[in-house]
Amino acid sequence: MARKNGKDGSGSPSDKAADKAVETRSQAGWRDHPPSFAGWARAAIAGSGTAPSLSPHLHPVLPPAAPGIVTVEPGRSVDLAAIDPGATGGLDKTEAKAALEAQRARIKALQERLYAERRQSLLVVFQAIDTGGKDGTIRHVLEGVNPQGCRVWSFKVPNAEELDQDFLWRYHLRTPGRGLIGVFNRSHYEDVLVVRVKGLVPEETWRERYGLINDFERLLTLSGTVILKFFLHISKDEQKERLEARLADPEKHWKFDPADLVERKSWDAYQTAFNDALARCSTPYAPWHVVPANRKWARNVMVAQTIADTLEAMDPRFPEPRAGLEGIKVPG
Repeated sequence: MARKNGKDGSGSPSDKAADKAVETRSQAGWRDHPPSFAGWARAAIAGSGTAPSLSPHLHPVLPPAAPGIVTVEPGRSVDLAAIDPGATGGLDKTEAKAALEAQRARIKALQERLYAERRQSLLVVFQAIDTGGKDGTIRHVLEGVNPQGCRVWSFKVPNAEELDQDFLWRYHLRTPGRGLIGVFNRSHYEDVLVVRVKGLVPEETWRERYGLINDFERLLTLSGTVILKFFLHISKDEQKERLEARLADPEKHWKFDPADLVERKSWDAYQTAFNDALARCSTPYAPWHVVPANRKWARNVMVAQTIADTLEAMDPRFPEPRAGLEGIKVPG
């Protein structure tokens, strides 16, 4: 109900008295006369001070990606054809195994701090064309990470319930809570990629989604979630070799889908869609990283180092120990 103000705009005496009563109840924590939203109020009080506040100036300071990765500069166009998918960033294959193990050890240690601290979260997004290596990258890079603090979500064709909601609904449900690492194997970008190439929605619909995606990621960032977005970049020849390898190995037949051959015919259309998505949705708070992914061993090290460096920049810390622990003795 709109409140009627006095001539000076300060409100009537009765209004002031009501405000004072509300303030008194608020300070008491609604103990005596809990309002209908007391549960929300208690949750807000319990969570205060444990996570960054929603602020337009709160953006993470992100470290540069690992050598070899091309980070898309916000506001600049992208041409994937000009980026070498076979680049290694100066890595040597003979040293890659040890380098990957070192980066995984960093991720494991930092993830434990992140989980214990429970103040911030990390969302890692993977996009690629078919056979681009999303599954393999996730498996190799996050090996050894405590599954209690890490959630991997693979987004398939939306079901009936998901289609009844806005296009971002199913993704928002799976974003990581405080202390967690969330991984999207395919993501909200499918709704400006596959729907565009296949003509599933009108052009004006998918074009509007670029801005909505940027708003969504900014909301997550301002709420304490750091976002890392990796596009795994392979060549058309490399995709052909990987599809042929699946056909040649009976144990990999389960990974082969004849529909992939149909999708391959739309290679150029997908490259155009990727170029636009990377350019329009690379922001200062959630830039896109193009990872040369023809060489799997180099890809894994580059992604692992970037995740480890980002976690280190987030600077998660173990909570302060409870007072008096030094005097406690465990009974026999």
